[in-house]
Amino acid sequence: MKAVMVFTGSGPLLILTSYPSIDDPNFIGKLKAKGIKKFISFEIPIDRCKGLYGISYIDIVEDLQKVDDMRVLDFDGHHIMNNFSLKKIGAPFVYEE
Repeated sequence: MKAVMVFTGSGPLLILTSYPSIDDPNFIGKLKAKGIKKFISFEIPIDRCKGLYGISYIDIVEDLQKVDDMRVLDFDGHHIMNNFSLKKIGAPFVYEE
C-alpha cells in the first residue's frame, strides 16, 4: 500500500493505492481516466495517513486489498498541506502527456 500526494492543476490530492509504485502505468492510467494528464506526485509516509484519517483510511485499505486500484483519501488541499511536511516526502515523479 502506498500513500501518494498528487499535485494537479486544481491543487493537491491525497491518494491511497495498491499499485506497486507511483510510476506504475496502471496508476497513471487511472489518473488519466479522471482527467489528470499532467501532475507531480510524491510518495508520503503511510503511517502518517493512518494516524490522521483513522476509519476512512482503514476502510480504503480494506477495499484496496481486494484489487489493484486507487482511492482518493483527501481532496482538501489546505488540509493536506497543513498535515504533511514537504521536507519529509519522497522524490518527485513528474508526468506530462
